[in-house]
Amino acid sequence: MRALRKFAAPLAALMMSSPLMAADGVEPDAVHFAQVAAMEGPAAALGQGMRSGILAAFEEANRAGGVHGRMVRLESLDDGYEPDRSVAHVLHVIEGGGHIGFIGPVGTPTALATQPEATAANMPYVGPFTGAGFLRAPELTNVVNVRATYGAETEAWIAHLVDELGMQNIAILYQDDGFGRVGLEGVTAALDRRGMSLAASGSYTRNTVAVKSALIEIRKAKPDAVVMVGAYKPIAEFIRLSKKLKFEPTFVNISFVGSEALAGELGEAGEGVIISQVVPFPWDASLPVVAEYQAAMLAMSPDAHPGFVTLEGYLTGRVALRALEAAGKDLTRESFLAALAGLGSFDLGGLGFNYGPGDNQGLDTVFLTRITAGGGFETVVSGGGS
Repeated sequence: MRALRKFAAPLAALMMSSPLMAADGVEPDAVHFAQVAAMEGPAAALGQGMRSGILAAFEEANRAGGVHGRMVRLESLDDGYEPDRSVAHVLHVIEGGGHIGFIGPVGTPTALATQPEATAANMPYVGPFTGAGFLRAPELTNVVNVRATYGAETEAWIAHLVDELGMQNIAILYQDDGFGRVGLEGVTAALDRRGMSLAASGSYTRNTVAVKSALIEIRKAKPDAVVMVGAYKPIAEFIRLSKKLKFEPTFVNISFVGSEALAGELGEAGEGVIISQVVPFPWDASLPVVAEYQAAMLAMSPDAHPGFVTLEGYLTGRVALRALEAAGKDLTRESFLAALAGLGSFDLGGLGFNYGPGDNQGLDTVFLTRITAGGGFETVVSGGGS
């Protein structure tokens, strides 16, 4: 309950706070979004990072007078990265009628449980922090994705490890749920396209760091690389234990892991760990939208540090703001949904987004990064260099 008090007022209080609040979260001077995501627990850095980035975009817009005179507000509810809690919050938001839509949900297992509820209620579901393929189904007209799919990320891994580096023995550690299995399927398919199969696999239970048995099983196969589909705390535990045992294959992680959180958890043990990314390098201010993101984060907090998760949150916020602008002054949930459906192709500060009929995903790029000795990041270029 502390998380709910910290990150959001109870929904009943939110609904009672303004007697002038119109239906669907639209007031004369404000519009309200709901975020249901992990704010505490092993995936907290992901939910908090998305929240910070979205807020940076919203506050940037609010400083300029809002959108058609409305301030853009965000209420975040902690689901602990557990589907049952996520569904309970989502249903409460839907029934309350105090929000125009959902933004920045985090995770595949939670999205698998909540997206059908949002779709049934015809509630916008913007920028989920997951690359799960089911959210790209063309019939999901209420869903707008920002990032590339996990299938694209896993293909990039195998292209680098096998095609570029010539590795033959690839193992996988995955979270034993819908998220992990999506990654497992992607890796298996990428290897199969090359006439290969996994050397070993191991799994762990979501919201735990119980990875020892998986490590023992994977280590037996003596793989060249271990690709990893999980959250930062259990992944960090696996890598730390591996290095203590002098088991040091190439470790490759999916974007969902939370790059900065993983680097922070690993410390010196993080050097050389590879992570695939689906948004631009957040320190590259030569790209105008990244410079805008950095300025927005600093305006919100002088202590803010750029990162991949907060940048994804910022881009998600900017996409939502673009649709709000297009929806016009007479904003309703229906006009917002229509604006989301009509986003089309556009440029945000040098970054191109492409939406269209049956295509609800804006970005397609995947690239690889590596944690450096100082805990920073460098781009992995073709041929394995940097």
